[in-house]
Amino acid sequence: MSQDLPLTETLYYILLVLHRPMHGYKMAQEVETMTQGRVVLGAGTLYGAIKNLLKKGWIRVYRDDQDARRKKEYILTEEGKNVFEEEVKRLEKMLEDAKKAGQL
Repeated sequence: MSQDLPLTETLYYILLVLHRPMHGYKMAQEVETMTQGRVVLGAGTLYGAIKNLLKKGWIRVYRDDQDARRKKEYILTEEGKNVFEEEVKRLEKMLEDAKKAGQL
């Protein structure tokens, strides 16, 4: 298992939505919609997480148009996909354990 697991909720949802190219504001909208408002990513949290994910090599810039009306788009790298898949497996195992314990 990756030493970076478990992921924070913020990182989990950012990696989840970045299976397709997306700019920061759209990421925040997608996460908020997907979670029915349970997770709201403020600008500081979102862009701090993006910076961290770029540094780790889990996401990369997909498109960075110089046109000021366009925003930088990001997408998962192969490493990012692998980390996300590891996290999903970890979460599934936790659910299995709860079911075995008769708690679900």
